[in-house]
Amino acid sequence: MGMVGGGQGAFIGEVHRLAAALDGKIDLVCGAFSRDMENTKATGALLNIDDNRLYASFDEMMTAEAAMPAEERMEFVAIVTPNHMHFPVAAAALKAGFAVLCDKPATLTLAEAEELEVIIDETHGLFGLTHTYLGYPMVSQARDMVAKGEIGAVRKVYVEYHQGWLAGEQDNKQAAWRTNPKTSGISGCMGDIGTHAHNLAEYITDSLVVELASELTAFVAGRQLDDDGAALLRFDNGSTGVLSASQVCVGEENGLSIRVYGDKGGMQWRQQEPNSLRVTRIDAPEQLYRAGTDHLTDAASRRCRTPAGHPEGYLEAFANLYIDFAAAIKAGEKKKATGVPGIKEGVRGMAFIEAIVDSSNNNSRWTKI
Repeated sequence: MGMVGGGQGAFIGEVHRLAAALDGKIDLVCGAFSRDMENTKATGALLNIDDNRLYASFDEMMTAEAAMPAEERMEFVAIVTPNHMHFPVAAAALKAGFAVLCDKPATLTLAEAEELEVIIDETHGLFGLTHTYLGYPMVSQARDMVAKGEIGAVRKVYVEYHQGWLAGEQDNKQAAWRTNPKTSGISGCMGDIGTHAHNLAEYITDSLVVELASELTAFVAGRQLDDDGAALLRFDNGSTGVLSASQVCVGEENGLSIRVYGDKGGMQWRQQEPNSLRVTRIDAPEQLYRAGTDHLTDAASRRCRTPAGHPEGYLEAFANLYIDFAAAIKAGEKKKATGVPGIKEGVRGMAFIEAIVDSSNNNSRWTKI
């Protein structure tokens, strides 16, 4: 693989690199890690990448890599830049014949996501989106159990994602681009982590949010984008839900959690305790499903690397998406990799952001997605 973004001083690029390397099946061979070539060179030196495959821009990288013999060139590019660069890099890579694995959200705007979908259709290029939390084994377990009707018809969904790291003013690179409309888009907190909550709810229930009513707030003085918000949800299967996302909840670390209730039972999963799925049934005691044990679905078991009781977490979930994407490339899959969110989910995410901002700007009016 090649990488755009993720130079020294970045956070998510190193996470991507660790995840990609975990199973020993993906090699990072080139990169345009920063707009600052000195940063790119320094990053490349740390990663033992040949100087000749360190590029000053993503355009230069696409052109040079495409001109290489097939057995030498990169096969896909990982995009780990701020949001405003996702579309131009992805579009250039797809048109040059490379598969794309992009950090979320897919693009800066809904219009860009829709245009990217057209490009994917035209090029038949493979595109994946790293909604990391779908890589956890017990998230697959939850989805499979809902699909099998083990909690009955879904009635209610509660999903939340709470952090505290932006509770006050932050003077660092990560905060700067996430709170700037030019690099983050029209939403801050909801674009950054609310999209994860929305994606998780739709994935586990295998249903779509069709309408929402929201309220967004920027609590920190002078902040241009929301740092907190909530929404009421209506799903296409008749269920309803509540979504809450905040980056100003002091003391919270990475509090993504979901509860799903049907007419026969319910379930609960928490990202900070990812190996456990709690299931309740209307006529039985609570059951605890654990990663690595027997009685899991095939999809969940496939995503476990270690025996029960050996914690697997964020990097392993990320790596599950990478390994599925690599398998799709080897198998010659087109447009979407099995097991990895694709452009459909990317467009859904951008439509969610647009609807939630529109609703909040219009006195929490019910707004269709």
